[in-house]
Parts: sequence; C-alpha cells; structure tokens
Amino acid sequence: MAKKILVVGAGAAGMLAALFAARAGGDVTVLERNEKPGKKIYITGKGRCNVTNAAQGEDFMAKIVRNPRFLYASFAALSNQDLMRLLEELGVALKTERGERVFPASDKSSDIIAALRRGMEKSGVNVCYHTRVASLVRAEDRVSGVRLESGETLGADAVILATGGVSYPSTGSTGDGLRFAAETGHAVEEPMPALVPIETRETWPGSLSGLSLKNVGLSAWRTGGKKEKCICAQQGEMLFTHFGVSGPMVLTLSSFLPRELAGVRMEIDLKPALDEQTLDARLVRDFRELSKKQLATAMDGLEPHRLGMTLLDLAELSPALPIHSVTQEQRRRLGTLMKHLPLTPVARRGFEEAIITRGGVCVKEINPSTMESRKVKGLYFAGEMIDVDAETGGFNLQIAFSTGALAGKSAAEGF
Repeated sequence: MAKKILVVGAGAAGMLAALFAARAGGDVTVLERNEKPGKKIYITGKGRCNVTNAAQGEDFMAKIVRNPRFLYASFAALSNQDLMRLLEELGVALKTERGERVFPASDKSSDIIAALRRGMEKSGVNVCYHTRVASLVRAEDRVSGVRLESGETLGADAVILATGGVSYPSTGSTGDGLRFAAETGHAVEEPMPALVPIETRETWPGSLSGLSLKNVGLSAWRTGGKKEKCICAQQGEMLFTHFGVSGPMVLTLSSFLPRELAGVRMEIDLKPALDEQTLDARLVRDFRELSKKQLATAMDGLEPHRLGMTLLDLAELSPALPIHSVTQEQRRRLGTLMKHLPLTPVARRGFEEAIITRGGVCVKEINPSTMESRKVKGLYFAGEMIDVDAETGGFNLQIAFSTGALAGKSAAEGF
C-alpha cells in the first residue's frame, strides 16, 4: 500500500516534495493555508523568478553561507542541472543571465508555478487550499498526522514540513513550521532577517537616497580585538536609502554580519580600481588642470554630484573653495574618504523586507541523507525553515527545491 504523506506548505520546497513523493509512489496531500501555491515564488526576482544558478560544483557551494556540507546529499538528489531539466520537461523554457542566474525565458514567475502545479496534478497530488495546520499529532516517537485549525485530524505515515521561514509574512511565511519543530523538541536557531537592507548610524546616506553606485567596493570589519578582522569584502552595486544602504552587495553582506552589530564597521571604496597612491596622483592631476575652478567642479568629474558634495561636507571642505588653494592634507583627506568611506551598521531592516530567513531548525537534528528528523520518525523538513542560507543569485531557491525533492523521495521510500 502507498504511504500516506502530508506536505505542509505549497511553496518551492513543498511542491517539489509533493512531486517527488508522488513520483516515488506516495499517496500525497499538500496542505496550503493560502488560496494558491507558490506565493513567495511569485514575487522572487521582482516577479521574474531567479529559479536557480548555473554555477558548477564548488563554485555553487561557495555561495552557501551557513551549513553548506549539510546540503551535499540534497544537491545530489536534485542538482541545479537536474532542476533545469525538470522545469524544461514541464514546459518552461529557461535562460541564463549575468552571474549564471537562471530565469524563465518569459521573465514570468507564474510560468514556474504553473509548471510545478501541472507536474503535481499529473502525478496525482491532492492539494487542499485555505487549509492551515494547527499542530502535529504524534504517536510515541513518530509523527502520525496533523491537526487542522478547523479541529479535524488527518492521519499520515509521514509529514513533510515545508512552511518557509519568517520573511515576507504576507505570503504566509509566519513561522508555523518553526513552532511545530520546537513543540516536538527540536532546537531552533532564532530566525532573523537575511539578504536585507541595513540601517546606519550616519544620517548622510539619507541625503543620497535613490542614488545607485556601480563597480564600487564594500567591506565589513569586526573591531574590538587586537586586530580588526574582515567579515566580508566584495565589489559590485549598492544603493543609498533614507535609512542607510541597500542593493545587491549590501544584501549579500547582511548575511555575513554577526547577529549583534556592536563592534562592526563598514566602509565603501568608491575607486576600487585605484590604490591610494594612484588615486592621489589622479587628484593632483585633476586639481592642476582645474586650478582656477572651484572644488565642486573637480568633484563633479569624480563622483555623481550629490555624492561629491557629501564627500566635501564629510571632509569639511567648502564646494566654493578655489582648487589652487587646496592643501596637500586636504587633498589626501578627500582621497582617504573616497577609498574608505565609513558607515556604522546599527540594525537590519525587518522580515517584511528580507528576501530570506536566517536561522531555523538545527541541521544537527536532521538526517542530511533523507531530511528526516533525528528526533521524531516520519517527520521531514525542507526549505527555508532549515538553518541553511546562501547569497543572492538563485542559490536559496535551489536549496528549497533540492531539500524538498530529497524529503519527498525519502518520505515515500522510507520505512
């Protein structure tokens, strides 16, 4: 007789879990609190759905921030190439863009959701919408089903929790699965926003709100010890906001920052292609050529106007200062700011703005070869509710798809 499997959540992890469980012979029912599947998939990649990343092997694994070794078996069960073939089999044409990011050729996330929905239907998966689970039901050391908010109890041979994290709660990710895990005795690393903008102590970024920078450097440092330690350093794009900073580099950096931000500093390198000596030589040359102009004119040739004026303000230099009167010390102070523009992170933005959740069910309490709990038989975990996360670029969705696929296959084939 086919094993009766309940999947809680119809997001990326839940749909793959259901599909792979059904293909492995399971009698599968998905319980989804929303009126349709994949609500978070729908908004990913600004509606385009960066479904995975085509990076190979260790290049892919290098982008996993927390607990990468835990994911080897999941990626063996469903690699990024496997996922791409699956989606193409389900009728979705794909394309690969800068940074090996993979999107549907149509640029419509709805095509990914529709394809997975078709795949579940063809495999005989039953999906119950507007159905919210209140708790798990246990019989001694194993799960025996779930209890719904309506009071109804559904029996099962296995339950797969794929309820997501806590980010974008409007999509239904409100931490239910983390609560179920804690109630069944699992250690849960406190969830926090990840891949999220950062608020700064300095207020000057607010005057630059909306200004985007490309090809700049951004680094974060832990202070307080005998020697400062670099937490993360990268080059790319960022954005100033009314509260601090955002943009691709900032989102990635946010995942590397420690939970407590005290003793952390950041700095922007506005000229990463030039070392300090070369930059100073350029300033000398520019100032010589513009010696009869005001300092504001020289800054307009170096940076966007608003940023240039901010740099002058931070360097305590007047935009109207004649360039020929700029001292060596003033010029070098300006150059130092351009190479080491300081910022102090004071907070992450909330879960409403976080792309993913950091934290979740402790990986030590999950069998990485099956995704089954080491504490409760027949209980499986998949997706964002596990304490694994990665940088931006399609890596986190691949984690959800891969862990879901392995959990579904294991649940259907397990004993």
